[in-house]
Amino acid sequence: MTNIAAARSASTGTSAERLRTDPTYQAFWLLRIAFTVAPVTFGLDKFSGLLTDWDRYLAPAVDRLVPGTAHQAMLAVGVIEIVAGITVAVLPRFGGYLVAAWLGGIIVNLLLLGDFFDVALRDVGLMLAALTLARLAVAVNAPNRSGR
Repeated sequence: MTNIAAARSASTGTSAERLRTDPTYQAFWLLRIAFTVAPVTFGLDKFSGLLTDWDRYLAPAVDRLVPGTAHQAMLAVGVIEIVAGITVAVLPRFGGYLVAAWLGGIIVNLLLLGDFFDVALRDVGLMLAALTLARLAVAVNAPNRSGR
């Protein structure tokens, strides 16, 4: 039996069996963990600023559109990122799309800023990975809102 055939037959087994043998299930969990931990971590850091000065990543055009200061906008961003990470943990089919859309907004903001093109390109890759997570959630039959 090939590895793929073994993985497919394991898809009906327990989660532990699937995690040991099914590459699709393994990829799903790697992405699910990453897109839970990263947004929550970056969201929390908006409040502490240990990693960077997040305010400098807000394009002036976007800053003019949102009420309050750039710092206040970044605090709101932090809350949204935390919610997105928790959504991935609980509802990965939806959360993957939510994170992908959020990353799309970040990419647009960075392009408007006219700087940090390297970060924007990295975020394109992350957006594609978040879309992959959403599709993998369907492939591995991760529960959706109704529990099916």
